Amino acid sequence: MILLFLSDVDSAADWQAELGKLLPELELRVWPDIGDPTEIDAALVWRPPPGLLDQLPNLKLIISLGAGVDHILADPSLPPGIPILRLVDPYMTVAMSEYVQLQVLRLHRQDLIYRAQQQARVWRPLPQPNAAERRVGMLGLGVLGGAAALCLKVLGFNVAGWCRTERKLPGIPAFHGADGLAALLERSEILVCLLPLTPATAGILDARLFAGLPRGAAIVNCARGAHLVEADLLAALDNGQISAAVLDVFGDEPLPQQHPFWRHPRILITPHVAAATHPPTAAAAVADNLRRLRQGRPFLNRVDVSMRY
Repeated sequence: MILLFLSDVDSAADWQAELGKLLPELELRVWPDIGDPTEIDAALVWRPPPGLLDQLPNLKLIISLGAGVDHILADPSLPPGIPILRLVDPYMTVAMSEYVQLQVLRLHRQDLIYRAQQQARVWRPLPQPNAAERRVGMLGLGVLGGAAALCLKVLGFNVAGWCRTERKLPGIPAFHGADGLAALLERSEILVCLLPLTPATAGILDARLFAGLPRGAAIVNCARGAHLVEADLLAALDNGQISAAVLDVFGDEPLPQQHPFWRHPRILITPHVAAATHPPTAAAAVADNLRRLRQGRPFLNRVDVSMRY
């Protein structure tokens, strides 16, 4: 079996080493040195150039190097009918939950205000509600969002979630649909976005959504940059509707040097690191599905292309 590897952010050497332990017979070809394109059976990719996958006539499987697949589905010439798989790795799930807990705690404990006070040499303790008094909303209750919501609940936060269709999560009130979204926003002092990026969710973090939150709410976006309407966030911060934002993902990455987010005092930036793909653990999931391809068995974590996740 021959696997094409393509990513500008992941180490081909690390993936080759880890997959080699699990599938010694696997041949890994690293873009752009792919050899004869007719020989490639599967592709493990992150942000492949449009049209590339359509140039592999015997391609039988596409695996994303991340939890999201929007970077694959954005290709207008994507060959139809080929199974597309999300990368589901327990390490990635734990890492995302760590990130969400960290940033929600920073917002809950008013870290931005204390940092500003430190710079101004101001000693001013602020009122501090208990975690149980802080209402956190989770947009997206899939593998990552569901796990993060449960971890926040363990910390004592008053957590609820929302997804497009009805879903149940033990101990977490779950809203769905348009009416459910309005109800979730109304009770969310800190809102975390972990939605998949689809045409229905692109731009969901906009002025209308911000207006549905309690005044002074904060947001955390660790899903995709395209979920956020950047100008609407800046306006909401300026008028006080939003008090703070933690952003890990952006429309343009790396974030351009002159972007106003860099210097905004109430925006915290991290460089798309909330849950990086970790080859030593993720390789097992990839190897499992490659074996399933060879054996003709059903795949794990297959994307419903009509739903786009």
